[in-house]
Amino acid sequence: MSHWGFFLSTLGCASEAAVAWSSWNRQRGRSLLSLISPGCTGGPAMPLVKDAMPLVKEPHSPPQAPLPWLLPSLFAAFNVVLLITFSGLFFAFPCRWLAQKGEWAFPIVTGLLFVLTFFSLISLNFSDPGILHRGSNEQGPMVVHVVWVNHRAFRLQWCQKCCFHCPPRTHHCPSCNICVEDFDHHCKWVNNCIGHRNFRFFMLLVLSLCLYSGAILVTCLIFLVRTTHLPFSMDKAIAIVVAVPAAGFMVPLFLLLLIQAMSVSAAERSYEGKCRYLQGYNPFDYGCASNWYLTICAPLGPKYMAEAVWLQRVVGPDQVPTQNPHFPTSPSALKPPAPISGSLQTREGCPREW
Repeated sequence: MSHWGFFLSTLGCASEAAVAWSSWNRQRGRSLLSLISPGCTGGPAMPLVKDAMPLVKEPHSPPQAPLPWLLPSLFAAFNVVLLITFSGLFFAFPCRWLAQKGEWAFPIVTGLLFVLTFFSLISLNFSDPGILHRGSNEQGPMVVHVVWVNHRAFRLQWCQKCCFHCPPRTHHCPSCNICVEDFDHHCKWVNNCIGHRNFRFFMLLVLSLCLYSGAILVTCLIFLVRTTHLPFSMDKAIAIVVAVPAAGFMVPLFLLLLIQAMSVSAAERSYEGKCRYLQGYNPFDYGCASNWYLTICAPLGPKYMAEAVWLQRVVGPDQVPTQNPHFPTSPSALKPPAPISGSLQTREGCPREW
């Protein structure tokens, strides 16, 4: 019994010690809390330590945004390099063999087509599709402008990014972030928009690519037929390597040329078929012959961007007009004339009819 009594007394002391330790910890925590914020224990509120000593975060460098123009530009440059590479292989092997055999018609015709294709491709890469310069926030989207085109009314749409009312057939390209006059589509092969000022270069490029790929395919086939009695060589291998992509690109190029020719004949645009911009009557259709003339042969007029840069030029002190003291100019006389209803205000200040 003595052993059991000692064990029970020891267990009771240990439990009391645990209770005392827990109560002391609670009192210690309460005292610390009162030191930090006495308002919790009934005393006057004091600012927290973290408020008195704010934590200073280490500055983090902002994440670098990816360059959205880099990959499309590289793809357009890759297409130029691809054209030069395949053309170099073609002229160095099968075309050279035919020229050595006295067949000079093949290198002359294909050479002229290559020059035409390369010129149209470079011109389309660096051409102005008809960029309209940005407006200002002074013009509000609540103002309604209506123009008439061949007995049909068009309400000018407000472009929120360029801050102006877009003329008919003007579209904002999300890839280039610009408004293009007479917008057709954005060509990823050249990384440029196709619009009013470079549509003829686009048609020239498609036509020259069709003719050039067809000429390469015919030349390589003639070379392979005339060298059937000869053993397999590097010239034959290069001719096959060049002829296969030429045949692969020729079919979709001819289909694209056919579609674009039908669109020009009907005075339609590619993006209008996607968003149903025109329904039923097309006021821009003036007949097949007139449509081709207006698209391919009509004068383009001055560039909008060039004139916008000219208007923003720095004026020297000798070019500032002096005011005649005997004839003071009123502020109302300096304002441009207001646009006429049913027309557009052009850059010269005169109403423009479609």
